[in-house]
Formats: sequence, structure tokens, C-alpha cells
Amino acid sequence: MNKKIINSITFIIAFGLFASFGNFVFAQNQQPKQASKQQITANKPINTTALNIVANPQKYLNKTVKLQATFDKFSTLGLDYSKAMRPSTKYIGILIQRDDVIDHNIPLSEMKLFLKKELAEKHIDLDTGDKIEITAKVFSTALNDPWLDVESLTVIKKIKKENK
Repeated sequence: MNKKIINSITFIIAFGLFASFGNFVFAQNQQPKQASKQQITANKPINTTALNIVANPQKYLNKTVKLQATFDKFSTLGLDYSKAMRPSTKYIGILIQRDDVIDHNIPLSEMKLFLKKELAEKHIDLDTGDKIEITAKVFSTALNDPWLDVESLTVIKKIKKENK
């Protein structure tokens, strides 16, 4: 009788340990998949507009965004500002036009967009009015403005120049 009880208790303990070990292994195998899914989601650009980013820069801080805009001009605006440092020796800024003004060309100066000079040199032929798509990371909200590092810039539509 004692032998049966001891065998039963041993079986129950062994089964419990086996089940616990199985749950541990299962849980360990699940964590990397979840982390991987979170990383993919974190790196996926958020489709938005420039005005949405300007209206709520904190919401987009440390996130990658994708937006379409109208190119205005290359600029030095915001370069070398100590609280969101992008040195003028390595970067150039661009300004895009405001989406909410259609009868004038008004730059959206609240948004600071920076390109590494190597990327800017590939797009030296940009003209005011060209439609572009930008993928960028919001790296700062200094002065309560969004400051973005442009990762890629694609020309969607060139504005034809008039022949004089």
C-alpha cells in the first residue's frame, strides 16, 4: 500500500515538473516572436500628413513617418541648433509647402526636415512645386516643433519649367 502511494506521489510530482518545464520552454519560445513583431511594427512608417505631425509632434517622436508634400526649397533653417543638433557640415534642410494654403507658396517652417548632404546631392534638381514623398524619423520636438531626419525622398511629380 505504501509503495502504491509513493509511486502515485512520484508520478504526480514528475508529471507536474514535466508540465511546468513544458510551459517554461513554450513561454521562452514565444517571447522572441512577440519582440520581433513589435520591432517590425515600430520600424514600419506611419502614413500621415505634415500638418498632422506639426499639430502633435510628441505623438510622432522617435517614430518613422511617411508623407507626401510639395517641395519648396533647400534651407539652412534649424541647422546647428544645439538642442537638436544637425551640423551644417553634414546636413542640409528642406522646406515643404503648407498643405492648407493653396493660393500662395508658403513654407511649413514649423517642420524641420534634414537630409544628409549625400542624399541631397541626388536631388539637386528639385524645383519649387515638385511633388515628393518623404520617409523620415522624428528625432526631436525641440521648441515644440517636429525635427525629422529624412531617410528617403522620392520625386512623385516634377513641375515642368517654362521655356523662355
